[in-house]
Amino acid sequence: MASGFRSTVWDPILIISQIVFMQCIFYISAGSISGLLLIIISHNLPTLDMIFIDTKIHFPDSIGICLFIGFLLTPLICSIGLWFIVKRSKQCLDFSCTIHFWHFIFCIIYSHSFPQSILWWIVNLLSIAIMTVMGEFLCMRSEMAEIPLRSTYSVS
Repeated sequence: MASGFRSTVWDPILIISQIVFMQCIFYISAGSISGLLLIIISHNLPTLDMIFIDTKIHFPDSIGICLFIGFLLTPLICSIGLWFIVKRSKQCLDFSCTIHFWHFIFCIIYSHSFPQSILWWIVNLLSIAIMTVMGEFLCMRSEMAEIPLRSTYSVS
């Protein structure tokens, strides 16, 4: 164990478990937010195609708009996950890009094609930016919190 303030230790099991947990938060929040929007606004039931197929995000269709908004609200939930799980502002960009990289891979595997929709790329790049900025903001607030120096006992 390294000594010192905010020392980092290479712990691959911790990093992999954080990535897996953040990926779960991403898909649970994307599915639930998009699903709720789809049910409320377009009266359609959500499917896996709506999350993993790039051509489902399109305008002016109500399904595409719901998915677009859902994928832009998902980083707000994920940034809270970054704050609780990762807890380091300098790692927020790494985790945001890793989450979206694996989403990209899963989309290719599920749809058997490379995502070609410009809107899909835009929403994912915006999602990375929102998740990174919000995650860094929340983590930095915790990192910059005052450290209490007052002790409970008195020296006489």
